[in-house]
Amino acid sequence: MPAKSKAQQKAAGAALSAKRGETKKSELKGPSKGMVESMSEKQLEELAETKRKGLPEKKKSKG
Repeated sequence: MPAKSKAQQKAAGAALSAKRGETKKSELKGPSKGMVESMSEKQLEELAETKRKGLPEKKKSKG
């Protein structure tokens, strides 16, 4: 499942780093905190490896 925005891709990368023990979970902010707990390492890898070219900064909200 590719990331839908640059922000989502960056958050997944931060969560993946914490999941692997490369950074402290206490250093995470915003959505990455929830991602590290609720997603597997494989899911985080899929989001984090998404190419950023052509992605919006943030996902547009519906409505």
